[in-house]
Formats: sequence, C-alpha cells, structure tokens
Amino acid sequence: MHEAAVAENIIDAVIAQAPKKGGRVIRVVISCGQMNAVNDEAMEFAFDAAAEGTICKGAKLKIKHIPLKAKCKLCGKKFNYDLYDPCCPKCAKSDFEIGEDAPLLLEEIEFEEKR
Repeated sequence: MHEAAVAENIIDAVIAQAPKKGGRVIRVVISCGQMNAVNDEAMEFAFDAAAEGTICKGAKLKIKHIPLKAKCKLCGKKFNYDLYDPCCPKCAKSDFEIGEDAPLLLEEIEFEEKR
C-alpha cells in the first residue's frame, strides 16, 4: 500500500520538526498532483494508524490535489487538464502539451499553542 509508506514518511518528518516547535500536532497539510496522487480515504486511514502513539495522534490530515496543467498546441489556451475530458476547453481539440505534475509535498504542520 503506497499510502502507508507515505504516511510513515510524513509522520517521521513531522516528528523531526517537533523539537523546534514543541507541543502536540493538530493538523498536517499535504499536496499532490494527479499523477502523484494518493487515495484520500486510504491516506487518512494510513496517517491515523502511523500517528498512533506519537505526538501526531488525533491530528487532522488535509490533502490538497493540484491539477495538472496543459497548453493547447492549436489555440494556445492554458488549462487544468481533466483526465475524464482530455481536450481543450476553448477549441475542443486534443492536441496539447502537459506540464509537470506537482510532487507530493508536506506543506504545513500546525502545532498546539503552548500555554
């Protein structure tokens, strides 16, 4: 399961930041592209399992999906590529260049405020 390995790596990265911030982790935000995608349900389950017994236990995981960018070779329109409708929204042609996919990133860690 791809998501289990990703979740373990995220937890490790978050724990590595804990000494700098201190406190319990409340929320973690990750982002991924369409080709580097994770299944939200499987990722949330894997994250919760990997967080058990750590400062991340109970933290909420937010997953942002970054659309794949494309540019039509005929009309020059730049658009978000839709896997289910692979054609230019302006001229309806399917001759386009696809840009780079967004990597899987750990974007944000929110720690509980110290009192």
